[in-house]
Amino acid sequence: MQALAELKEQIRQALPELDVVIGWQQGYDALHTSPLFIRSEEDLEKLVVNEFCVVNPASYLREMRGGKKVGLVLKGCDSRSVIQLVQEDLLKLEDLTIFGFGCNGVLNHAKLQARFGDIGYIKSIENSGASVTIEVDENKETVPFSELCADKCLTCSYPNTLQCTHFAGEESSKEAESEQDKALEEFEKLSMEERFSFWQDQMRRCIRCYACRNACPMCVCKDHCLANSRETKWLSEEVDVQNNFMFQLIHVMHLTGRCVECGECERACPMDIPIMLLRRKMAGVVRDVFAYNAGTNAEETPPLMCFKVEEPTIEERH
Repeated sequence: MQALAELKEQIRQALPELDVVIGWQQGYDALHTSPLFIRSEEDLEKLVVNEFCVVNPASYLREMRGGKKVGLVLKGCDSRSVIQLVQEDLLKLEDLTIFGFGCNGVLNHAKLQARFGDIGYIKSIENSGASVTIEVDENKETVPFSELCADKCLTCSYPNTLQCTHFAGEESSKEAESEQDKALEEFEKLSMEERFSFWQDQMRRCIRCYACRNACPMCVCKDHCLANSRETKWLSEEVDVQNNFMFQLIHVMHLTGRCVECGECERACPMDIPIMLLRRKMAGVVRDVFAYNAGTNAEETPPLMCFKVEEPTIEERH
């Protein structure tokens, strides 16, 4: 892949000035990748960029503050996390070197498994962009990419890395399949009673492992998270519907106007709870009320971090 070769060369040249570069490497099989921390040219040879690079490298930045010079290989959605953190003055762009490329979307393992059964039997995957050819037991099947990609890719408007230091390969011309999230549209057709019942059922399955919080690049409270706070005790650690729901509601409120919809929370959930419904709903509210998309412009002040006497998108009531 031309972009991968260019990325490696760009990183090779920048590496002497950086403490670490975070990207992806091949995982335990051909369908998985894992985070890669590049500190030497030997590490660099492990770098991969493909449709299974789902982990958001920006999630590791909260552990690396303190003057370290960090490089990041980022997809478009990942780069929004970094920009939002810069907007909140939690990071400085001058401490970061961002290596970007054009992304045509990532594949969803759950969708692959639903379609082909045990994904361990998949021998090869060829991605042409519009479709994916899967080989299982000597048989090949071509499926539209939109049927197997992550849901976030269907509505993604930022396939190219934003505000990057280096860009490798050609820009992606991929357009969003839809401006509206279909799952959210279907959910909003339900009555209030049906919605509440839906979330009660989902929260009964929650085991409060906090994988959603730990995977989120915007959750920067670390040891001060209210879920673990002893003073003041806002939330019980008891695992039940009420406390699980309260945790998720507080979590989504803390992310309102900040969530970049990277989907890491939902991907990390071992119980497959569709918590992105909550995030996307609140992101939509912020777009409607403030005409703001989180993490798209490092020079812009997030609307919930400033006060204006008159908001241009809000009509005053008399």
